[in-house]
Amino acid sequence: MINAREKTSLLSIKGLEAWYDPNRPVLTDFSAELGTGEIIGLIGLNGTGKTTFLKVLSGLLPGCRYKQLCYLGRPAKLRDEDFKVCRYTVFDEDHSFSYFTFREYLSYVFAVYKKGRPLATAVEELVSGFHFADYTDVLLKDLSTGNRKKAFLITAFALQAPLLLLDEPVNGLDFQSTEYLYRQIDGYRMYGTVLFSSHILESITLTADRVLVLERGGIRREFGGRIDAADIREALHDKEKA
Repeated sequence: MINAREKTSLLSIKGLEAWYDPNRPVLTDFSAELGTGEIIGLIGLNGTGKTTFLKVLSGLLPGCRYKQLCYLGRPAKLRDEDFKVCRYTVFDEDHSFSYFTFREYLSYVFAVYKKGRPLATAVEELVSGFHFADYTDVLLKDLSTGNRKKAFLITAFALQAPLLLLDEPVNGLDFQSTEYLYRQIDGYRMYGTVLFSSHILESITLTADRVLVLERGGIRREFGGRIDAADIREALHDKEKA
């Protein structure tokens, strides 16, 4: 667990460029730093690169280069095995592992991350909190969008990776599960850092320590301390006018 008094830089990336088409970069000269035990919201209009950045950090986007990447103060590479097992990503839509049940997928992830067996009491608490008990032995392909999202979120919070990346985590969730998700994100400071993108202002203002505003290929504004939804709305409206 992370001592709140000992927060340091968990991850920093400088001079990032990312693209799907080399002639049309999505991120240009992008730099960001994430602290240990921090909850960071990432916002921006559609197409500004929120999911692209999460794909870069997940090591899933071949079209990228950067000047420097450091993890816990040491140089790192996105596809280093040591760095891979320090991060876990939940994407907005994920149709992978379709023929796994949730419990099979959970066991597989813990084995890949060399975590041994998941703690049963912690998993059952998460299953109950997300109202997922009736679906633990259903194939992921047969789950609704919301329940498939819950399967990956439960895995994420049970795994407790030092860096948790969430892409629009509220999408597809019912009201009760959304409230429970907020509590899980808020409590994650004990285990690691959360970086999440969202277009739901409530999720940002209720959980984030900092908000990064993505526009024109990079982080152009940042909010910290007591985060006001009105300030975020104004930032996004300014971007629409620009």
